Amino acid sequence: MTTEDSPHVVVVGAGPTGATVATLLAQYGIGCLILERWGAVYPQPRAVHLDDEICRIVARLGIADEFSAISRPAQGLRLLDPSMRVLAEFRRDTALSVNGFPQANMFDQPDLEALLRANLKRYPGVELRGDVEVVDVAEQPEGRVRVTYVDRTDDSTHVVDTDYLLGCDGANSVVRNQIGSCMHDMKFDQRWLVVDAATDADLGQWDGVHQVCDPVRAGTYMRIGPSRYRWEFRLLPGESADDFRSIHALRPLIAPWTSSITDDDIELIRVAEYTFRARIADRWRRGNIFLLGDAAHLTPPFVGQGLGAGLRDAMNLAWKLAGVITGELPPATLDSYEQERKPHARHMIRLALTVGWAMTAGGECGNVARRLLVTRLRFIPGMRGKILGSRTPALHRSAYVRSTRAPGRLAGTLCPNPVCGDGHRLDEVLGNGFSVITVVTPTAAQRSALDARGVAVHIASPGSELAEWLRRGHAAAAIVRPDRTVMYAARDARKVYGLLPTFTADRRVRSHA
Repeated sequence: MTTEDSPHVVVVGAGPTGATVATLLAQYGIGCLILERWGAVYPQPRAVHLDDEICRIVARLGIADEFSAISRPAQGLRLLDPSMRVLAEFRRDTALSVNGFPQANMFDQPDLEALLRANLKRYPGVELRGDVEVVDVAEQPEGRVRVTYVDRTDDSTHVVDTDYLLGCDGANSVVRNQIGSCMHDMKFDQRWLVVDAATDADLGQWDGVHQVCDPVRAGTYMRIGPSRYRWEFRLLPGESADDFRSIHALRPLIAPWTSSITDDDIELIRVAEYTFRARIADRWRRGNIFLLGDAAHLTPPFVGQGLGAGLRDAMNLAWKLAGVITGELPPATLDSYEQERKPHARHMIRLALTVGWAMTAGGECGNVARRLLVTRLRFIPGMRGKILGSRTPALHRSAYVRSTRAPGRLAGTLCPNPVCGDGHRLDEVLGNGFSVITVVTPTAAQRSALDARGVAVHIASPGSELAEWLRRGHAAAAIVRPDRTVMYAARDARKVYGLLPTFTADRRVRSHA
């Protein structure tokens, strides 16, 4: 048995959540050891959607252009009845959103994971050890954590001591089990067939997502890439994935979309059974051990937020952990991770459940109700935006979300990401620390104090997108956290300056008129 000290952080799991949190920590100069059970990128497709809020995180990792090259904007949503008649169609504007990216983006998860792993190699402080299995996690004196793992290439056992352990090891998380955290069941279990296929033939289908609203055989069709497609169908009692291992067996299910091509035109990539579940861990932390991603929450895929939730966890925790490790933020900062992320994750799970039940529940009565109601949705003002919108709710109040009772409050929401006067988007301009967006030019004394603390200041010019955003939020200035969430906003800029934390990863001050 080999015992060793690790960098400050050990990450269990090198999937998108683990790779993201390790990269973000590395950008703050925090070293990480990643322990991953697979020797290479897991080759099977799984998640296929990220929204524009998550694309800001992808850009923060430094791979926005690379992700754009392997993804495609989704065109919208078409709701179909069991007879494949169109109940309603909601076309999405493919122009860039206030976050600077298309609202919905389709991709193949192995391609994303390959990008994330290649990007990790830019950071010498990150070490990825694949083909290992974590078998034990134990808390040590003074907050240290001992991780025991087996190298599966030679069956050797290794022990690593670290300051912080991040469990990004999925639905069957070893870390979660070791810290005694239990999954709370939100009463949703459905067995679905997931089919990934490729063809160069033109299916002649509208390029948006097709949702079949059927209480018996609900289904989904999505075009993922130029030649990649996915179908998902609810399995009937007694059925399994083994009943659908060939194109011939799948024909009754996929025929509405593939009638113009032959079996030989389609290559099956994967046919798998998934149980869609809704669960959330009762606690996301014990001491210096944290849960992220599927280790902390599971959501049905009806609103496409499963993978994105893990990346939100990573973005929320990384800057806080970096600030505590460097001594710029107090240890109590880490309490805000679960305070903020757990209610947000629960909300998104409930939204997915609502959408799922609305599309699939109710038997024949449900079908009649959908025909009556869904066909009229497009006539309801603002309904298109609610169905296609990607904005998620504000984060829960914490030490780093100082909400007010003012209408249109900004605290807990993401700031916009417009193109600034120098041609760069705001996220690039602000750097990786705390910043201030204001319409009030700081006094010389205020500017000196902000400069001394390394706070990036952006002065929003009159009539600009940022100035209008502040106006709608009834504020003259706002503190923006490293994850682009608004910490506090007020009409009195002096109150804003007085609440600024000291943590900043980028000591350069950027001011833009």
